[in-house]
Amino acid sequence: MKFSEFEIGKSYETASYRMTLEEIQAFSRKFDPQYMHIDEARANETEFGGIIASGIHTLNISFKLWIEVGIYGDEIIAGRQMDKVTFRKPVYPDDLLRVIVKITDKKAIKGGRGLVTCKMTTYNQNDEKVLTANLTALIKDI
Repeated sequence: MKFSEFEIGKSYETASYRMTLEEIQAFSRKFDPQYMHIDEARANETEFGGIIASGIHTLNISFKLWIEVGIYGDEIIAGRQMDKVTFRKPVYPDDLLRVIVKITDKKAIKGGRGLVTCKMTTYNQNDEKVLTANLTALIKDI
């Protein structure tokens, strides 16, 4: 979508994605090797009562789902900012995640392009918020 086509207040919903134990552990072994993500015995003794996904993994899956909607398309130049990332609830194996993205701001800049900001909210199968984040991308308008 071109910059001028984005509408403040418009929302988009993604497909769903099921997190698996194997995927949570594989991601965490490589990028976030903390016990609550990889060691079932120790994770069972925590307040979470079992393995939970890395917040960074949840953020990655959420962003993947948003990109797959195809709204940015070929007009995206680059991501510019991510802020107010909040991990609201743990994500467990077999949780089914979906994302709602709402356009919250846009600002035209030089060169036939602009900045589009959106709020990304990720929900589990119980419609509980598990993650929120603000994303800003540089988008072409030509």
